[in-house]
Amino acid sequence: MSTTSRILNKALQDRIMSAEQAATLIHSGAHVGMSGFTGSGYPKSVPQALAKHIAASNSEGQKFKISVWTGASTAPELDGALAEADGVEMRLPYQSDPICRKRINAGQMEYLDIHLSHVAQFVWFGFLGKLDMAVVEVAGILEDGRLIPSSSVGNNKTWLDQADKVILEVNSWQSPRLEGMHDIYYGTALPPHRQPIPLVHPDDRIGDPYLHCDPDKIIAIVETNAPDRNSPFSPPDLNSQLIAGHILEFFEHEVKKGRLPKNLLPLQSGVGNIANAVMAGLNTGPFDNLTAYTEVLQDGMLDMLRSGKLSMASATAFSLSDAGLEEFSKNIEYYRDKIVLRPQEISNHPEIIRRLGVIAMNGIIEADIYGNVNSTHVMGSSIMNGIGGSGDFARNAYISIFMTPSQAKNGQISSIVPMASHVDHTEHDVQVLVTEQGLADLRGLSPNQRAKVIIENCAHPDFKPALLDYHKRAHEQSYGKHTPHILEEALSWHQRFLAKGHM
Repeated sequence: MSTTSRILNKALQDRIMSAEQAATLIHSGAHVGMSGFTGSGYPKSVPQALAKHIAASNSEGQKFKISVWTGASTAPELDGALAEADGVEMRLPYQSDPICRKRINAGQMEYLDIHLSHVAQFVWFGFLGKLDMAVVEVAGILEDGRLIPSSSVGNNKTWLDQADKVILEVNSWQSPRLEGMHDIYYGTALPPHRQPIPLVHPDDRIGDPYLHCDPDKIIAIVETNAPDRNSPFSPPDLNSQLIAGHILEFFEHEVKKGRLPKNLLPLQSGVGNIANAVMAGLNTGPFDNLTAYTEVLQDGMLDMLRSGKLSMASATAFSLSDAGLEEFSKNIEYYRDKIVLRPQEISNHPEIIRRLGVIAMNGIIEADIYGNVNSTHVMGSSIMNGIGGSGDFARNAYISIFMTPSQAKNGQISSIVPMASHVDHTEHDVQVLVTEQGLADLRGLSPNQRAKVIIENCAHPDFKPALLDYHKRAHEQSYGKHTPHILEEALSWHQRFLAKGHM
């Protein structure tokens, strides 16, 4: 143990060991809950040591695989390393690693893509089997055994509660000044004994700043000093700026109509360039005293907190660029009272989202002319990342907005199609669709009305004639006129462009 160790509980100090020693405590076939959410707060050393252990076992003909459960995506040191070693039998609930994706789409790794709000309760309900082991990064261990959470919370509370055994990584790279920023709610119970969650404002604190774990379950502690995987950030491109502009005009219109207050309602934003462009637009826009109730805090929201446009943000994790991390670390005392990090079962809780009236803004792969959205699959069968928390927010939001450039593959294919090749969000959960071409307000419209508005406002001019022609012929030829389709043609839309060499 180093002289600057953050393991202050003396009873636990004899469990300090190397990552290699800790990795040998994880057995093949285990269900392992690991910390981490979008590259923040994931264990840095044990997964890599475990990957080497698995690779050595597999080279000797001993099949070694585990199931990996996390908060969301992690980083190459976790997902990439274990996937490269062919050590993952089942992965859930969300991933973004290219090696993972390749193995999943090759049928070499099972993948359960589920709503992020469902993960903790599925574990508590026993739907996923027993959680054998938890590997959780923390920023420190206090004298009385309380754990200072790291840069993400995710499902860590559930992992620590439900796992038979626990391995902790104490990462001294994580700022000790994170202490006090978290709000870990321990008031959940199983049906039929559930009680209302007492959160009525985005900045309410209803829990404990610390994680708790039965010390008898802690079998290993590994000291690390390694950075999170920071998300690259590039200035918004023209399409992102145009999309952001349409959304801001829509907000102004809704305020004028009396459907939104002048400071809007709590904002939720997915990750990516478009999301940051919307935040940049809001940062220079006419709305003040904004709040956020979201999953991930990106650079855009950090900028808004710094400028004062955003008064507070509730999330479950950071996803910052190098510059964003530098700004946050330098001024963490300023941000501590303006940011609350919660378990994802609270940050993504459907009832809270509905109660607060969250405005949800999420990206997609494609949408069809009736408003069904595909946010996870390419060509209907090849997974990209996963649904994440977009479904938690979309179905329960005050306003559900989905956004995408109107074209993909450098203009070779339309993001607006006759029939989505895979549906994650049905037309019933999609209220507003936005591309750089324009915004389609779908509230109160029938399927045929939606089709006309989506094609007219959102489709790229290169594809608009074909979409209008399809809808016209579908209305003339289809068996039913409510949601008319020519199935053979709709299902072959992408294939037609493939055949013409457009992809």
